[in-house]
Amino acid sequence: MKQLEFKEFYRASRDVCLRAVLVSVGDRQLAEDLVAEAFTRAWASWPKVSRHPAPRAWIVRTALNTRVSWWRRKRKEIGLEDGTPDVPDPREAEPGLDPGLLAVLRQLPQRQREVIALRVFLDLDTRATARALGIAEGTVTAHLSRAVAALREQLVAVDDGTPNDQEV
Repeated sequence: MKQLEFKEFYRASRDVCLRAVLVSVGDRQLAEDLVAEAFTRAWASWPKVSRHPAPRAWIVRTALNTRVSWWRRKRKEIGLEDGTPDVPDPREAEPGLDPGLLAVLRQLPQRQREVIALRVFLDLDTRATARALGIAEGTVTAHLSRAVAALREQLVAVDDGTPNDQEV
């Protein structure tokens, strides 16, 4: 029974969780790796995760926590790269997620992207988002408000074809 429930959850949740993590991290390959790791951990703890009030939020939060762990581990490694930053190609965005929108979302601070991912892509309420991120409800509201204002400014300017700093 455990296997069947998890399969159904995985099928119903994978794409939406991937989009939410992609919005938050901005890199498709990294998002796929993080979501795969989160679902692996969910499978290992399925009895606990299945009783969670928002299992999709658990997946996204676990993926984002995994990113932090990987970042900390990588930060301690000695790099042999050529110093060229790895810039994700917006054309490789998730189907159903506009590359232009993804590019604008990447400009938001990390916490604002996380709030957008949970509130908009997973459709969680403020309380569930606050619990998933481990922050106060008022902080969620503030980050959401700032993110929406920044997105509105960027997207309206792009849509109008007018630069952000000129009066129309």
